[in-house]
Amino acid sequence: MDADGRRREVLATVRREGCADVGALAEALGVAPETVRRDLRALQDSGLVRRTHGGAYPVESAGYESTLTVRATRHVGQKTRIASAAANLLGDAETVFIDEGFTPQLIAEALPRDRRLTVITASLATAAALAVRGNVQVFALGGRVRGGTVATVDHWATRMLSGFVVDLAYIGANGISPTYGLTTPDPAVGEVKARAMERARRRVFCGIHTKFGVASFCRFAEVADFEAVITGSNLPAAEARRYAALGPQVLRV
Repeated sequence: MDADGRRREVLATVRREGCADVGALAEALGVAPETVRRDLRALQDSGLVRRTHGGAYPVESAGYESTLTVRATRHVGQKTRIASAAANLLGDAETVFIDEGFTPQLIAEALPRDRRLTVITASLATAAALAVRGNVQVFALGGRVRGGTVATVDHWATRMLSGFVVDLAYIGANGISPTYGLTTPDPAVGEVKARAMERARRRVFCGIHTKFGVASFCRFAEVADFEAVITGSNLPAAEARRYAALGPQVLRV
């Protein structure tokens, strides 16, 4: 296998598994670990992966987006802490938008059960989980259902959102960057997020450390649009200060 073929195989493995370590890749390909490290450096230079200590994870782009199934297996402890911190910022909000994705699902689960809430969401999984609560009124946005995330998009969803005024929006993204703001690979998803931002009085971004410094295809918001950014403690403090300088409170949990 030549270098190009090997790198295609490395990229396919990282995307399929959600992450991969150097040792496992080297064993699977029958090459030295240093060869895999060179391959990962080349893939990172091409913007296809982000390297970590001993491995790599995929960068989501116009040509690739991880599924909800993959997201539900990675950094679950960190995502659970982020979700709990996000729910603690609810304040006196009575109407809440919850974005698609696994971390927003965890936020929905963490919302208080002792008060009445109205929740609007594009996520069918989140809508189903909250609909059984007696004190939560759920509005599921209509539209085309994306198979990877089981969430709705397109003009049906954005038109429905246009009729709401929301107290608080919990927003996710595939990438967040001081230069490029918040981004997502799919223009239809970006439109739903942008409309939710527009209709919300308060906005909170929630995402793990691997989202930071990443720019995907479609930009839908600026960092300064948020009152708070919640992430894990794996984001370096110096990096957190860069985002806080743009306006939002940055919480590392």
